[in-house]
Amino acid sequence: MSRIILEGMEFYAYHGCFKEEQLTGNRFLVDLEIEVDTSKAELSDQLKDTVNYQAVYRQVSIAMKDKSQLLEHLSRRILDNIESEFPAIWYIKLKVSKMNPPMGGQMKCVSLETERRTVKG
Repeated sequence: MSRIILEGMEFYAYHGCFKEEQLTGNRFLVDLEIEVDTSKAELSDQLKDTVNYQAVYRQVSIAMKDKSQLLEHLSRRILDNIESEFPAIWYIKLKVSKMNPPMGGQMKCVSLETERRTVKG
């Protein structure tokens, strides 16, 4: 097994509980780790034998476009997209960070981290 890690994916999106957040938007960072058997790709050196990182990024990007009030809901949508599109994945760990959240004080970000073992895992 290997872990493929996509770090610091940055999106401008419109997630949040407050109306202003859904109108003006905010910057989000997404980190994603996936566990998959890469032994075939290690030997073949062929993209078709592994999980295409660009396709994974595209699924995260698609999930980020639909508004959510909660990071929990957004994270579930990302996990569902990844799991349904890439059946070879055994494990997914996801961290979604909202930068400069409206918390009434100075704060770098608020994050939600979640993980999922797929049916195979």
